[in-house]
Amino acid sequence: MAVNKIHKISRILYEKKLPLMPKFLTYFIRIVYGCYIPPTVQIGEGTSIGYDGVGVVIHYKTVIGKNCVIGPGVTIGGTSGKEGAPILGDNVALGTGCKILGPVKVGDNVVIGANSVVTKDVPDNCMVVGIPGKIVRTDIDIKKYNKIASI
Repeated sequence: MAVNKIHKISRILYEKKLPLMPKFLTYFIRIVYGCYIPPTVQIGEGTSIGYDGVGVVIHYKTVIGKNCVIGPGVTIGGTSGKEGAPILGDNVALGTGCKILGPVKVGDNVVIGANSVVTKDVPDNCMVVGIPGKIVRTDIDIKKYNKIASI
């Protein structure tokens, strides 16, 4: 059973206010798949987590849109001293090992390159790479990149 499906079950149980099963499933995911995705994370339909989430860590307040592709080793988390967590739009492709840190809003149809570190808001339809993340392309065709990134 894939990480996506287990998280979906965990999320449903969390919404029904069943206290123990979501925690159990979160720890099951952590032990078996080596990633941390708490039941409080909102993940949109069609989003896929590559390689069954190896090394993926997601902040408990994160919101992820529809049809996103998350590569292995991705961190979506908060930062010390800043309130809030990342919000990802629809059709976002996150390259292997990238980091989205702090109360950042990532727009729709965005590609974030491998090992990039994003600490500022990202507008729609662009590509971000580097440390710190910088926009290198605008008006991109996300379908092209999602084919490449789909795992």
